[in-house]
Amino acid sequence: MLLSTLWRLSLSGLFSLAICTAGAAPVSGYAFQSADTQALQDDPFMNPGMLWVDAGKALFNTKAGAANKACSDCHQTLAGTADKFPRLNPRTGALVNLTTQIQLCQLDQQQATPVAYESEAALALTSYVGHASFGREWQPVTDPALATYLQRGAAYFSRRKGQLDLACGDCHVRSVGKLLRGDMISEGHSNGYPIYRLEWQSAGSLHRRLRSCDIGVRAEPRALGSQAYIEVELYLRQRAAGLTNETPAVRR
Repeated sequence: MLLSTLWRLSLSGLFSLAICTAGAAPVSGYAFQSADTQALQDDPFMNPGMLWVDAGKALFNTKAGAANKACSDCHQTLAGTADKFPRLNPRTGALVNLTTQIQLCQLDQQQATPVAYESEAALALTSYVGHASFGREWQPVTDPALATYLQRGAAYFSRRKGQLDLACGDCHVRSVGKLLRGDMISEGHSNGYPIYRLEWQSAGSLHRRLRSCDIGVRAEPRALGSQAYIEVELYLRQRAAGLTNETPAVRR
């Protein structure tokens, strides 16, 4: 009961921000961080997420698998690559995000064992590819073939779930700017993933964060890389159109 009350009421933030409404310009989670955390993200020599970017660069250029190929053998230019995901894989027709596309490339092109979702190697590769598009503005999802997936992602975001009977929007739309146990609730945008969370003391994917939120409302979490979470990821990308890529972002 106490936890439910805390989730539903929260504490009003002294620096409360306007609640996100339909049609309003999105506000990055960066704006909800302390000055110290913002400074940590802004300095590439201090940002701990850059360790994963550097590791990803090495992996990207390392030959692997029976095909003895490196990612860089096929992909010389990475700027704008991360902007395309989630998307439909042209061979399988499945909706994939950057991680699951990398897994398919490793299996098909390198003939190698794919990296496990949320492994250090997966986080490193997605951080490196994501950072190559740093500063680029996210565009709206316009492919009509993605409409059904987009609708399902929006429905997941809006649906109440778990023992606390809360939807994503209860926090990230209707409670923006309020405090929850000392953390100011943001609009929940995904434009900096993989991110480095001080709470985790590690880099982590968007799906790790989605699982944490589901667990927080006492709902059954989906698997990392699941269809449901990729659909939510697609919707979050649409919702954040106009924001710039911050990978690797730093959050509390």
